[in-house]
Amino acid sequence: MKILSAATTASLLPYPALAEALAQVARDAASGRAVAPDRTAHTLPEGGTLLLMPAWDDRLGILKRVSVHPANPERGLAPVQAEVLVYDVRTGESRLLLDGATVTARRTAALSLLAVARLAPRPLRKILIIGAGTQARSHLEALAGLKPERVFIYNRTLSRGAELAAHGRRLGLSVQTVPFPDKVAAEVDLIVSATSSTSPVVPADVRDDALVVAVGAFTPAMAELPAALVGRSRVFVDTLSGARAEAGDLLQAGVDWQRVQPLVDALQQEPPSRGPVVFKSVGSALWDLAAARLIYGT
Repeated sequence: MKILSAATTASLLPYPALAEALAQVARDAASGRAVAPDRTAHTLPEGGTLLLMPAWDDRLGILKRVSVHPANPERGLAPVQAEVLVYDVRTGESRLLLDGATVTARRTAALSLLAVARLAPRPLRKILIIGAGTQARSHLEALAGLKPERVFIYNRTLSRGAELAAHGRRLGLSVQTVPFPDKVAAEVDLIVSATSSTSPVVPADVRDDALVVAVGAFTPAMAELPAALVGRSRVFVDTLSGARAEAGDLLQAGVDWQRVQPLVDALQQEPPSRGPVVFKSVGSALWDLAAARLIYGT
């Protein structure tokens, strides 16, 4: 079994190619050619959480182990620890061990990139990113290829927001921090929310043609989106089963699930002609399988 470092894992997952791989695995899952059972969650000591996520197709399988440890920053460690084991489904032989945090960051941002391509009604000029952690950084990097005119960043800790803005400038983007998200929410085309907040951080007052991508909240107790925004938006999710179980943004808003569509539906349709549009992602082992396929060359 070959073990890939974080840097090697990242180098093998370019965002545009990964977005294409995600679209293909979504289609394969819809037709039954790829399978991902619901992930299981378990409580660990000191407020930690263990997530186990399997997925497979007719050639490759993956098993992802993610554990979240709120006390880790005090130890000088990253709060999220993860690996993705890639194996041959015919023989059970282990083939690769990927850096799980890198896979998670890149496949989540690439999935948002795919959502932007299918759900944004027009080219993006201005973007607001809420958050300044790993997911915010990966989304900034993924969206840099779209060459937006301006990127705004809001983060509760101003110094971290400034660090992310500086990184964006090194990517050649025009980036500035803002003191409050509602200062620019009504003028941007795209809002990306990547926080672990338990209460809404995205303003309800967004453009009627805006796309809002929410990727941070992953439990029923977490919510980045206000109920009023969910109620007046067209809603898409990465997977319906995952969203029904874990999308606190939608569950707390009392969303009508009859009007919620999986992203795979958007791959077959024209972009929505009206908005706002919300894309909510909670994650799926399918997306890790797509990353493994891209790296393994299947």
